[in-house]
Amino acid sequence: MIETRIHGRGGQGGVTSAELLARGAIEKGKFAQAFPSFGPERRGAPVQAFVRVSDERIKLREKIYEPDIVLVLDPSLLDIGNVAEGLKSDGLVVVNSSESAQAIKDKYGFPKVAQVDATKIALDELGVPITNTTMLGALLKAANVLEVEDLQGAIEERFGPKLGPKNFAALQRAYKETEIA
Repeated sequence: MIETRIHGRGGQGGVTSAELLARGAIEKGKFAQAFPSFGPERRGAPVQAFVRVSDERIKLREKIYEPDIVLVLDPSLLDIGNVAEGLKSDGLVVVNSSESAQAIKDKYGFPKVAQVDATKIALDELGVPITNTTMLGALLKAANVLEVEDLQGAIEERFGPKLGPKNFAALQRAYKETEIA
C-alpha cells in the first residue's frame, strides 16, 4: 500500500488531487481511498488530504500518520509547519517550488525530494495558479503509484471537455519537468 498525505491551502485543489489519484487507481483495478482533513477553514487556510492506493482491499479508516509520500502544493507550507511529520525514513516529499530539488533536500533534510515549478506550469497551461493536477504529474514521475495515462479519464471527466485536456496537459508537462534528488 502507498499512503500519501497532501498539504495545500483551501482553494488550491488538494482534496481534488486526492480524489483524482484514487479514481485513477480504481479505474486501473486497484483499491483506493481519498479523504480530506479540515474543519471550518476558509480559502487560503492550510488543509490536508489523504490517499491510499493498494493492490489489496484497504481496511484502514483513519488519517495517514506515517506517509510514504508527502505532496506539498504550496511551498510556503514548508516554513510554517512540519509537512514531513511521520514521513517514513525512505519517504518522498514532492514540492511545488522554483528552488531545485537538491536545494530543498539540503535545506529541509528530506530523504528524497521531487520538485517542479507547478505554479508556473499551471499559469502557462491553465491561466490560473491552481496546481493540483500539475502536482499529480510530479508525483507520478517520482513514485511508482500509477502511469500518467491512468489519470487521463478521471481528469477529463472531472473537468469536462474544455478544461480536462488543459489539466491533463499540465500534468504531462509537470511529469516531464520534475527534478528528483
